[in-house]
Amino acid sequence: MLATPIYIICSPSPQVGKTLIARLVSEFLVLKNGTAFSFDVNLREPSLLDYLPHITETADVTDTFGKVQLIDPLIVHDRVAKVIDLGCHAFDEFFKTCEEIRFMNETVRRYVLPIILFVAGTDRMSWRSYEMLRRQTPAGALVTVHNEFSLRGALPDIMDDGRVLRIPALPTFLKAYINRLSFSFTGYLRNEKDWSTELHQWIRGNYTLLRDLEMGAQVRRPY
Repeated sequence: MLATPIYIICSPSPQVGKTLIARLVSEFLVLKNGTAFSFDVNLREPSLLDYLPHITETADVTDTFGKVQLIDPLIVHDRVAKVIDLGCHAFDEFFKTCEEIRFMNETVRRYVLPIILFVAGTDRMSWRSYEMLRRQTPAGALVTVHNEFSLRGALPDIMDDGRVLRIPALPTFLKAYINRLSFSFTGYLRNEKDWSTELHQWIRGNYTLLRDLEMGAQVRRPY
């Protein structure tokens, strides 16, 4: 039996493409499973709720009630994959709470599979936060996302040692195209018949990476 995956897309740094990754993951899961449930923990607009309102709810970690409303559904083995688009303002508080309630241990007991997609930045705050997560999370749960559009060049050495998901950069005009609120990655695959287009291959390539990531995580889960 497969565990229920939770994708936590996060970064302490702003403007690293975190919501783009959350959109990709959410649409991939809906295509693969028929459904998904996403949480938008952001202050900036546009956010995940603006792109995928039919599967997304807003969430808050500034008070106890908000934390309970967010975390309780995450530890339910209901076979509905969850996605959290965690804003940089909420990064420290969310993972502090996870540590206090031993969230990672609870996911093992509840047959839930956390996959933390840490979107890398080049600032000192980014690598310090990565170090914290590496100490706090189980082996294999932490994956560095190298978004090549926002992070040109190589990853910091500390992040390149572990598991890495590399998202190739698109030309600026295509980046503007996919940032439209009406744009759907899966919709583009279905409607664009020319498989040779750069955007078609970019989406298919990223969906393949996500498929392989989840399959590998299920194999390595500590059950």
